[in-house]
Amino acid sequence: MARRDCGGKRLVADRVSEPPAGPWAPFRWPDFRSLFGAAFCSTLASRALAVVLGYEVYALTGNPLALGMLGLIEVIPAVSLALYGGHIADRRDRRQILRITLGALVVCACALAAVEASGVGHAKLLLLYGVVFVAGIARGFAEPAAQALEAQVVPFKILINSSTLMASCWMSAAVVGPLAGGFSYQHLGAAWTFAGIAVLYGLAWIATTLIAPRPRPAPPEGESIWQSVAVGVRYVLHDQILLGSMSLDLFAVLFGGAIAMLPIFAKDILKVDATGLGMLNAAPTLGALVAVLFASRRPPVRHAGRTLFLAVTGFGVAMIVFALSRTFWLSMVALAFSGLFDGLSVVIRRAINRLFSPDHLRGRIASVSTIFIGSSNELGAFESGMMAAWLGTVRSVWVGGILTLVVVSFAAVMAPKLRKLSLDPSRLSRRDQEIDCELDAEEVASR
Repeated sequence: MARRDCGGKRLVADRVSEPPAGPWAPFRWPDFRSLFGAAFCSTLASRALAVVLGYEVYALTGNPLALGMLGLIEVIPAVSLALYGGHIADRRDRRQILRITLGALVVCACALAAVEASGVGHAKLLLLYGVVFVAGIARGFAEPAAQALEAQVVPFKILINSSTLMASCWMSAAVVGPLAGGFSYQHLGAAWTFAGIAVLYGLAWIATTLIAPRPRPAPPEGESIWQSVAVGVRYVLHDQILLGSMSLDLFAVLFGGAIAMLPIFAKDILKVDATGLGMLNAAPTLGALVAVLFASRRPPVRHAGRTLFLAVTGFGVAMIVFALSRTFWLSMVALAFSGLFDGLSVVIRRAINRLFSPDHLRGRIASVSTIFIGSSNELGAFESGMMAAWLGTVRSVWVGGILTLVVVSFAAVMAPKLRKLSLDPSRLSRRDQEIDCELDAEEVASR
């Protein structure tokens, strides 16, 4: 085993062998293949679900604020439980957490199918909101566990490769999901579409079951839940790179996102049906998929921080163009470019989270990331709904794009370490050693 010296103290390294190189190397590990399949099926289901729910809610109400409420109702339990979910992910079997939450999502999708088949009338909207709330609870536990487990199924040296492949998995499913959801809704109806989504969540549950259990670090004696949560929060707040990357994504998506308003653009501005809405939903993810596939061959290692800032800037500009477009195909191109730039930033942010998180804190750091990043889409949906009701749909989107550019400028000044970040392997190995030394020093001090 390799050993490192840390201020006179010898530390045993857990990276004992050099794994095979290449962009597809993570697929040599069966657990990675199972996690990849589970992520693909669950993302396919969730993206199809978002399209169908959005179309259903807007068809019932005709109110953009109701679309914003849809995101808010899901994000309230997800964010409220995220920190506790991160604590649980660092104390329990992360695979088992995913099995329980995926099972809950199967039940939610079946409930939605039953609601649609029963024709409940005026109570339908409340029932839809209720099921989404339960799904948000499941998400609060699932996201920290999934992010933490992802870093455990392959060796450390190929985490960048595995992170990029998992991003491409998410992007691929997110391209197909909206298209499949819109097509199924148009031709089969909502009830059968929700039933198909339940089947996809079931397949994800089966794939998760195939992953071998991972060892869990023993918790410090006498540590309460709140002390455990505080450790993860403090770690992120004192790391400019983690905090800066999470904050940049949060505020960019909060102000610049327009996905929640797509049903309005589809129906009232671009004059397209549910299939056209599915295409609009898929366009950003298709662009992101192109970026991720390119990054899998040529990862943005050098000048990663600068690339991140340029990508978020391009995202804001693309959203401004989309807001001003009145042509379906121009809108598709603008959305595709917004996804392209977002895909680049996703690759870099995922690599930062996986590489800069100590293993015994992965769940808690992932929970903080869930609050910053995972909730940004839903909070952005609520913000977009309010802004659309106040300023009008089109104006709210281009104003949001301008605010995104302001956020990028502010972050570039306030986070110089992030702006200068490089993901060069030699620098990462030194960073990893520094993290181990800092954690060891904290352990000694606590005693």
